[in-house]
Amino acid sequence: MSDYDLFSLATKGVQSLSPYQAGKPIDELKREYGVSDVIKLASNENPLGPSEKVISAIQNELAELSRYPDGNAFSLKETLAKKHSVDAEQITVGNGSNDILEILTRAFVTPEHEIIFSQHAFVVYPIVTQAVGAKAVVVPAKDWGHDLAAMQQAITDKTRVIFIANPNNPTGTWLGKKELSSFLQSVPDNVLVVLDEAYFEFADNDVTAEDYPNGIELGKQYPNLIVTRTFSKAYGLAGLRIGYSISDSQIADALNRVRQPFNVNSLALKAAEVAVADTEYLEKGLKLNANGMVKLIASFEGMGLSYIPSVGNFICVNVGENAMKVYDDLLYEGVIVRPVANYEMPEYLRITIGTEKENERFITALKKVLNK
Repeated sequence: MSDYDLFSLATKGVQSLSPYQAGKPIDELKREYGVSDVIKLASNENPLGPSEKVISAIQNELAELSRYPDGNAFSLKETLAKKHSVDAEQITVGNGSNDILEILTRAFVTPEHEIIFSQHAFVVYPIVTQAVGAKAVVVPAKDWGHDLAAMQQAITDKTRVIFIANPNNPTGTWLGKKELSSFLQSVPDNVLVVLDEAYFEFADNDVTAEDYPNGIELGKQYPNLIVTRTFSKAYGLAGLRIGYSISDSQIADALNRVRQPFNVNSLALKAAEVAVADTEYLEKGLKLNANGMVKLIASFEGMGLSYIPSVGNFICVNVGENAMKVYDDLLYEGVIVRPVANYEMPEYLRITIGTEKENERFITALKKVLNK
């Protein structure tokens, strides 16, 4: 084996990166902790599993696996264009919405540029920024959420992209229609605003009422706005990795020049097309999430624990300075949640809303662990 430091050949941005840390897999917990009955409430996945209609569509597609997928995603784009009242030319399909974030950064950002995002924002934003060697401008959060006024003040002539997650992951905080519209009006035309709406379906509810913005509608007013959405959360397709963006057709043209020719597989394309029309499944999942959120909040309040109000399918709860020990003790109880110390939230754990049974199991385990 050569003694040459091959890692040194990587770009400086890549060398300084820390790999993305996903939630602990169930099989890994079983191996390491000897626990057989495990529930995972760590990765904001849909506890219902995929819909029966999606499963049936995938089964019908299996005979064509020897064929390359439609690299242009024609059928899915037409379905999404009709749903959102946009042109198909405005849509870019990705291997999860994360793929779109990476494609967009490679297409528009150089080491001479700056990218703005908020403290406690999605970890992929700093990853893609460092990967292209751009400067990350991290704006301190306000009440755990985006401080749009401060983000506007951070814009310079080097700013190329601003990432905004609404609602935000991992905090679950959200921005209203008026404040987001006002912010977009203040952003120069040559600065791209990426509105990450991975949890949009959960957030458009009674809590947010009429004030929750629809980024796709806002995009019709602001050509420099790019909206990303995913099928991983509300539609239960995380394992198939498929998401999309809607933007001005000129931006979409640039994105489609950079993305890989077959970046989304044929099963994902078919599943997403069917999932869009399966409103019964979507409504069932949203109702389950709303009821579970109420249950967890009531339990936290009953235990005297503070939490960050969330409109996603997850919630962050303050378990104190020993949060990592609480996390580890929950693993021994067969419950996987998500520590968020890497988001500068060392006292918090993020809990994905599960089924009624899973939520009860988590609450029982948390009480046991905290009372040790």
